[in-house]
Amino acid sequence: MQDHSLYLKLINNFFDIEKKVLQKTEMQPLMRNIDRMKATFEEMGYIIRNPKGEGYSETRTDCEASIVGESTESLVITDVIKPIVYWRIGEILGIVQQGIVLVEAAEASKKEKKGWFGK
Repeated sequence: MQDHSLYLKLINNFFDIEKKVLQKTEMQPLMRNIDRMKATFEEMGYIIRNPKGEGYSETRTDCEASIVGESTESLVITDVIKPIVYWRIGEILGIVQQGIVLVEAAEASKKEKKGWFGK
């Protein structure tokens, strides 16, 4: 079995850079380079998946989650610390890294986005 540890370090650092670029409008021109890097990782067999915004339940095995808040009903992934990484060999796809995520109740997530005055 192949040791993925060095590639995962590169992928996780790349993912952090991508998150920072997406937050700054003046850095948006870098997205073309980021897309090229993603394509290179895919050529190497790695598929990087950001599950932000997806639903979460305790039966989900592709993520390790920390719950933000007290409610455990209708959980949604609100932040991704590390992405889910798959490795493809031919038609076989296996997980090599679980995503590390923060989750919170869907209602709490909506309230946070509205701001102080519910707008």
